[in-house]
Amino acid sequence: MSWHVLGAGSLGSLWAVRLLRAGVPVQLILRTPQRLAAYRQAGGLTLVEGGQTTLHAIAASDLDDPAPIARLLLACKAYDAAEAIAAVAHRLAPGAEVILLQNGLGSQDEVARQLPDQRCLPASSTEGAFRDGDWRVVFAGQGHTWLGDPLDATPPAWLDELQRSQIPHTWSPDILARLWRKLALNCAINPLTVLYGCRNGELAAHREEVEALCDELVTLLTACGQPEAAQDLHHEVWRVIEATAANYSSMYQDVTAGRRTEISYLLGYACAAAEGTGLPMAHLQAVQRRLLAHLDRHGLPRY
Repeated sequence: MSWHVLGAGSLGSLWAVRLLRAGVPVQLILRTPQRLAAYRQAGGLTLVEGGQTTLHAIAASDLDDPAPIARLLLACKAYDAAEAIAAVAHRLAPGAEVILLQNGLGSQDEVARQLPDQRCLPASSTEGAFRDGDWRVVFAGQGHTWLGDPLDATPPAWLDELQRSQIPHTWSPDILARLWRKLALNCAINPLTVLYGCRNGELAAHREEVEALCDELVTLLTACGQPEAAQDLHHEVWRVIEATAANYSSMYQDVTAGRRTEISYLLGYACAAAEGTGLPMAHLQAVQRRLLAHLDRHGLPRY
């Protein structure tokens, strides 16, 4: 069965290349005929890995292609997910499987509401990849991907294809706990790197503020029924900060490049959840206000 990949960004491209190398049928879905023509002119996707550059002529089509889709990797930004799935929903076969590779929380529910007859599988990844040009992706660091289905703990048969493709992964019966944990890590790190204009490691100079955010996030996760995600959160936040000390967070990179951020699905989602609990979250809400003002000053969307 062929994989379709919608969202030829860093992680979508990385998955597509590795599936192709393992002999797994895979096809890119590009948004417009113009993007498809540009892709074909480039000759495929270029992967930079371990200092080696290779070109991979992965099959591609645009949204107007009528071929049915049985397995889709949706690898676009969280704020594009609902619109992207709406554009291909008519092509999804009954019982099709859709892997949702988005940051934060909220977009998964937006997609699932549109697909009552398909299986939606949220995923969370720590793999490092970035684009350094059109149709070029740099594999920056080996990570791991967790996948699951909040409605059905039965693992899909195609996990062996990920194994063959050397995509490190774990089937997670409680994927929501993994997504909440990743959300909390992002909320404790990314907004502050934007506000202080710093690399992750430089947050050590703002230890008290990071600790205050962690305190509130632990309270929030517990109140939202995610005690597992709250366990040892402070330690994990500092471990990530130290392990990625030289890196700029994805939110910092988006703001610096003048791109829309995923704030609504990260800090915005956390603050909305906090309001729902009725618990005071003064530090989270203060950081959100400061970040929204920062986006306003840079002429970037607040959502």
